[in-house]
Amino acid sequence: MGFLQPNLPVVDHDTWHDLPRQDRMRPLARHFAEFGFGSPDVLIVMYLLKIVLYVGVGWLLVLTVPGDVGVTDPAFFFTFVLWTMLFEVLGLGCGFGPLNLRFVPPMGAFLYWLRPGTVRLAPWPDRVPLTGGDRRTVVDAVLYAALVVSLVVAAWGGARRGEVVAVVVALALIGLRDKVVFLAARSEVYAPLTLVLLLEGTDPVVAAKLLLVVIWWGAAVSKLNPHFPFVVAAMMSNSPVWRWGSFKHRFHRDFPDDLRPSRLSATLAHVGTVVELGVPLVLLLSDGGPVTVVASAVMIAFHLNIISSFPMGVPLEWNVFMIIGIVTLFLGQGELTAGDLADPLPVVALLAVVVAVVVAGNLWPDKVSFLPGMRYYAGNWAASVWCFRGDALARFDEHVVKASLMPHQQLEKVYGSLQEAMVPMHLGYAFRGFHTHGRALWTLVPRACGEDHEDYLVLDGELVAGTTLGWNFGDGHLHHEQLGRALQDRCDFAPGDVRVVFLESQPFWPMRRPTQAYRLFDPAVGEIERGYVEVADLVCRQPVCDDVPVHVTRSGA
Repeated sequence: MGFLQPNLPVVDHDTWHDLPRQDRMRPLARHFAEFGFGSPDVLIVMYLLKIVLYVGVGWLLVLTVPGDVGVTDPAFFFTFVLWTMLFEVLGLGCGFGPLNLRFVPPMGAFLYWLRPGTVRLAPWPDRVPLTGGDRRTVVDAVLYAALVVSLVVAAWGGARRGEVVAVVVALALIGLRDKVVFLAARSEVYAPLTLVLLLEGTDPVVAAKLLLVVIWWGAAVSKLNPHFPFVVAAMMSNSPVWRWGSFKHRFHRDFPDDLRPSRLSATLAHVGTVVELGVPLVLLLSDGGPVTVVASAVMIAFHLNIISSFPMGVPLEWNVFMIIGIVTLFLGQGELTAGDLADPLPVVALLAVVVAVVVAGNLWPDKVSFLPGMRYYAGNWAASVWCFRGDALARFDEHVVKASLMPHQQLEKVYGSLQEAMVPMHLGYAFRGFHTHGRALWTLVPRACGEDHEDYLVLDGELVAGTTLGWNFGDGHLHHEQLGRALQDRCDFAPGDVRVVFLESQPFWPMRRPTQAYRLFDPAVGEIERGYVEVADLVCRQPVCDDVPVHVTRSGA
């Protein structure tokens, strides 16, 4: 790849476009295994500068805190808690920019959430009064603005108690009206860390330590599955650090014929999981001495490795934040342990709630978003593909209030034609295939669309959600039937114009057979079919395979 030019595969457009979808994907899967998305280096520099901006502004906010606050002072960390939540809810963090297929503009967030008429998704519209409907109102825009303003006020000058309460109340109110904003604020991380500011003495520091350990453990436990080695292989293939294609071949069993994860990828996955489980326990039990220093260095290296791979969704600042937490809480306040809690009851209650949500998210993933379930980069996510034909996309463009074009339309402007734009789009198809759920999605597309499935334009549900909702970050629950109903109300699709394949996560339940449930639906007519696939049938197949055995449990709209 070059500094300005991407490294994209060269195809013969005269013949490539006439091939079946899976045959078009085949050479692109090999290209992805060797070069990833081939992003130009200028994008990597842009994301690095964004990290510098994030740290720089956060440091300036720290300077507004009374007293001489250094990096080992708890005030430093808690200022970054509030600043990072603000950074995320403005759309500057996860899901930002070209690596998330956002070009012009590079974010959604406030461009949508301050705009009445855009789509919102309430978490419990039928259960919580005053949250029904899916159209953003002036009230929703005001609530979002209140959250942003309260975060600015709290981060500027030391987060007084009333200011912290204002943040919590604003986040709760907007979260009941729109789960997208709540998730975009990365509330599973920053909301409990904000709540501990209401404690007294050194209890906030100890509680924050315990919460960071829960985050690490939650993420590690979710990776105890057969999917995670596939994530590692895909991340390493896309990493800008490894510049040699021949080295990247080692992350796959037998490049280019067998693109499943190699033993090296599996080893890296298992070692990373052990580190994320074991080293935080050492940090928690050590007292700030040499053992703490070594354990901190290991966890800092762990997060730097994630940053250097530039994973899809680009949660870069979140990893920087975790490094700040290590430096401030464990190196700077290493002598404080759980035994130093002056009032353990509220801390235990808060941890119990967080842990309960994590457990529920792993046992019943259809009920809990993968973010509060802390199933980060485990490869075990809900996912979907949306299939459009006829004038369905034109109706979408005409009737849905949004701040940007669909990603494939943005790519068309970047590359000059839809023909050229379909090459990076198919790289995205291949990327899905490198994860286990991709094999199921490509198998289910013909079942959803019928014999004419090649006539449909297939788009990843992430891209549909990002354009419609203003944010996306790997959560399939943002682009299932609830979004389908919202779009149907606006666009009045005809039956067959839009077909959706939705695949749920695998429940973490050792006594249950490892399966993933699926649903096929048409926004105009409802559910078409549901059933499940077995994980064992996914992990043994190649990225472009579409022959996964399907077990139907219910058929018919």
